[in-house]
Amino acid sequence: MPVKRILFVCHGNLCRSPMAEGVFRRMAAEAGLAVLAESAGTGVWTGGAPPDLRAFEATEARGYSLEGIRSRRLAAADFSTFDHVIAMDRANLAVVRRLAPAGSSAETGLLLRHAGRWLRVQIPDPYTDGRFDHALDLIERGCRGLVASLQRKTAAQREQYVSAAVPKLR
Repeated sequence: MPVKRILFVCHGNLCRSPMAEGVFRRMAAEAGLAVLAESAGTGVWTGGAPPDLRAFEATEARGYSLEGIRSRRLAAADFSTFDHVIAMDRANLAVVRRLAPAGSSAETGLLLRHAGRWLRVQIPDPYTDGRFDHALDLIERGCRGLVASLQRKTAAQREQYVSAAVPKLR
């Protein structure tokens, strides 16, 4: 099965999207999914910076790693590199969709659309209010839902592949 390529996007790529990248990487690995996960920002002014120290502390306390993650700006090339470009809030989703080149096949949407009843909820930016645990709670819900969705798609693709191959073996 092909590797799923996921890009998480927030504004500065210092808090929410790096936390989502770290959370998703671990959850996907635990689920046995082959993924490439990265993060970017729509308004990065500190390219190459590590995530906010408070993001490191919140994620580390729950067993996630943000090691090696550095901020970068969302680029047009990301829409051909990644299968999914997932925003943390509506404002960043609007920027993501404006930047997407015509004909891009990358799916765009909010992370919490994968969390069922949390469909209309955005992940608030903890940079100014310091509510990193709250943001991380929401990110975990969204990532759990995203992993489950990718598992279902992978199982369906595997079933299609097996179904197509079986008649050839007879």
